[in-house]
Amino acid sequence: MTKRALVTGGAGFIGSHIADALLARGLQVVVLDDLSTGRRENVPAGAEFQQCDVRSADAARVVREGGFDVVLHQAAQIDVRKSVADPVHDASINILGALNLLEAVRTAARRPRFLFASTGGAIYGDFVTPPNLEDYAKDPDSPYGIAKLAVEHYLAYYGRVHGVEGAVLRYANVYGPRQDPHGEAGVVAIFCNRLLDGKPLTVFGDGTQTRDYVHVKDVAAANAAAATASLPAVGTLDVRAMNIGTGVETDVLTLAETLRAVSGRDAEIEFAPARPGEQLRSAVSIGKVQKLLGWKPERTLEAGLKETFDYFAAQRG
Repeated sequence: MTKRALVTGGAGFIGSHIADALLARGLQVVVLDDLSTGRRENVPAGAEFQQCDVRSADAARVVREGGFDVVLHQAAQIDVRKSVADPVHDASINILGALNLLEAVRTAARRPRFLFASTGGAIYGDFVTPPNLEDYAKDPDSPYGIAKLAVEHYLAYYGRVHGVEGAVLRYANVYGPRQDPHGEAGVVAIFCNRLLDGKPLTVFGDGTQTRDYVHVKDVAAANAAAATASLPAVGTLDVRAMNIGTGVETDVLTLAETLRAVSGRDAEIEFAPARPGEQLRSAVSIGKVQKLLGWKPERTLEAGLKETFDYFAAQRG
């Protein structure tokens, strides 16, 4: 029987790629998105679409009555700066929205697996030395990271007490086609658009801060694998958590130079004051996900950046 999957936030950057990957594997896919940041044109033609807020009774009904085998929860408030400015709003979406869905999973006649998109950067902070393992200490510096960690705890609770099958995918810095170049966008999307506009690339601080850049299609492949693979028995918080990244630290200056090279665009690099509270180093260990799912990233940074730049260039016509 064909498996049935629900992707919340499936009109967004990461969620739409996950929907693509699931359809390619032959799953039936339903996308749930309120289109507050997602785009209707991102929803694959082969997917059913439900427009509603993850905090709503309608979203709970879709989960409870949809007959799903797996729910991939990608919908979130993703702007760290907004979470600092308005932590109540952040928690209403990122904590209460997830709880609304988890309660629906718990009460569904056919309980789906619940896969939760967490963060592999903000959850660990600067108190550990990369590459970060899943069981490293977690001390988030933002309401966004705190909310993600809180939902991980809730999912562990629902597993132990209610028998809900679930797993957590802690993403490193995801980049690629369809990423929003506005607002709290990833640096790759911002740099691509500045290159296309002939503007300088702005680097905050000295440019030595590092991130683990993983292509969105590799992240989608990890989710597709987690949707159908055998998972460990329910246990403590970190038992079901898997880092999704490359394990490689890349500093911002190297990222800028690589993008200039693959794009063939020569742009100046300008420096701006460091942003207070910005994490200095971030990368995740991926040994666990390789063991559990047989997954590893397929794209090199150079190839992934070239594909991403070409996408943004094509969007300009």
